[in-house]
Amino acid sequence: MAQFSLPQNSKVGEGQTHKAAPGAKRVKAFKVYRWNPDDGQNPVMDTFEIDLDKCGPMVLDAIIKIKNEIDSSLTFRRSCREGICGSCAMNIDGTNTLACLKPIAEIEGDVRIHPLPHMPVVKDLVPDLSMPYAQLRSIEPWLQAETPPPPDAERLQSREERAELDGLWECILCFCCSTACPSYWWNGDRYLGPAVLLQAYRWIADSRDEATGKRLDALEDPFKLYRCHTIMNCTQTCPKSLNPAQAIGRIRQLMLERLG
Repeated sequence: MAQFSLPQNSKVGEGQTHKAAPGAKRVKAFKVYRWNPDDGQNPVMDTFEIDLDKCGPMVLDAIIKIKNEIDSSLTFRRSCREGICGSCAMNIDGTNTLACLKPIAEIEGDVRIHPLPHMPVVKDLVPDLSMPYAQLRSIEPWLQAETPPPPDAERLQSREERAELDGLWECILCFCCSTACPSYWWNGDRYLGPAVLLQAYRWIADSRDEATGKRLDALEDPFKLYRCHTIMNCTQTCPKSLNPAQAIGRIRQLMLERLG
């Protein structure tokens, strides 16, 4: 029987354990992925015991507490703490989500925290998102119209036209969906992934945009669009409860309508 194993330099080991202060009653262990590109060592999982009576309710609160009070070298992204910026996207308890929106109370046992999966790691919990942002730029995510706007007025939409954008404009580009997609794991250099394709449909669906044909032409590719296999990981993991798979399906439907 064939046996397979990870390369030695990719195996994750056990790191340091930081115990809670004596007398702490509600203690929870947070196991956090650590990797420093400068020390030449394998990644490890450090354990931090946190007194929940002295910590906020969200996973991000615990991570900030670790950074401020236990290990200042811990590296992660965060900004708004409101589920709006998408900066604190990471894999928590096996699911891609936003640390600022994930209650500690929802997690049974130890809290395991990793960077977003299948992306190069810059350091600790910080993934390198250069590829998805380059793909986002490739779809030209801005309004394109040859018709000049009314003088001293806006480009107006009806209520029905505006409703077509619901479930699309709310995307915060956290890339939880793309990094949960097996098709993106294996073909991320050519498949645009659910986050970028949802953004593409957001502009295709906009009644004020006049570049629909151009946008569909740019997506007519065996890999950019059609590597979606409707696995639905994207929809299940989206912290904003959006449906990227539905957006991809609507782009495909428009492709078929053009042929008819």
